[in-house]
Amino acid sequence: MNRPIEDLLAIMRRLRDPQGGCPWDLEQSFATIAPYTIEEAYEVADAIARSDHEALRDELGDLLFQVVFHAQMAQESGAFGFGEVVASICDKMERRHPHVFGEARIANAAQQTRAWEEQKAHERAAAARGGALDDVPLALPALMRAAKLGKRAARVGFDWPDAVGARAKIDEELAELDAETSPQALAERREQEIGDLLFSVVNLARHLDVDPEAALRASSERFSRRFQAMERAAAADGRGLQDLDPAALDALWNAAKKGAPHP
Repeated sequence: MNRPIEDLLAIMRRLRDPQGGCPWDLEQSFATIAPYTIEEAYEVADAIARSDHEALRDELGDLLFQVVFHAQMAQESGAFGFGEVVASICDKMERRHPHVFGEARIANAAQQTRAWEEQKAHERAAAARGGALDDVPLALPALMRAAKLGKRAARVGFDWPDAVGARAKIDEELAELDAETSPQALAERREQEIGDLLFSVVNLARHLDVDPEAALRASSERFSRRFQAMERAAAADGRGLQDLDPAALDALWNAAKKGAPHP
């Protein structure tokens, strides 16, 4: 059964009503709700990764509720309302797709991506935010933000010409990290060098057309599956992983990688 967006807006107004609303909802602010908004976006991505359409429907609803929540708080402060949020995104989509809503001609997806980025650059300049990195959000996940920063810098020519230079930078950063791992090295310096190394790996991923966030997420999931297979294999022998020596753990790991029965 379908319901109009007005129903959800009315529910949100009721929840935030000082007279009879929900105490928890009334206490919230943009800052306190922001983490939930990010969490809901990740839950949408998780449902997509699992190809779970029923979960995706529910998670999209949760994410939409976050938009409505922020819009209601903004309306209460006199900043803007939900209708203006809708108008803003409609205007933006029409402006950034002149080949669909205007007379421009774009031949393929790659050309559209370039046109999209050029339009965004024009918008930043018009809003007195002309710096290439100015509107890369601080709240993005670290890998995603690093990828965006590298992409933006590359757009103005600050980049390796190919993946070879990006790969060599990883070796350079590893050497700098090795130089900071003595007992006398400050924790702050080691953290800085690890950060530089990760940033360099993200740059290499960009040159290889790999999404580092998606790559690490997939790698983490593989590790989780294999580790759980190790736990099951050990439990079948009445043991826990903590009871095994390094050689036995290595054998279980290799079996889990191959999807083979444990030795």
